[in-house]
Amino acid sequence: MSKICQITGITSLAGNNVSHSKRRVKRRFQPNLFVKKFYIPEQDRWITVKVSCAGLRLINKIGIHAALKRATAEGLIANY
Repeated sequence: MSKICQITGITSLAGNNVSHSKRRVKRRFQPNLFVKKFYIPEQDRWITVKVSCAGLRLINKIGIHAALKRATAEGLIANY
């Protein structure tokens, strides 16, 4: 599976490892992803979402139902 947050759309970034002598070698910065289960009381079911730490904070702030609606509108989740 790809390393992308299904709520915020955060993906991996490219950057450099910089040594003491300032030599640069390409590297990847991976997002902080978790596989979490959330209960949706409106539908009376559990769903599994691959979500980043920023996505967890967003879910805590606006709620799982609103976060899934927003992700569906942005095209991050196919059907919820």
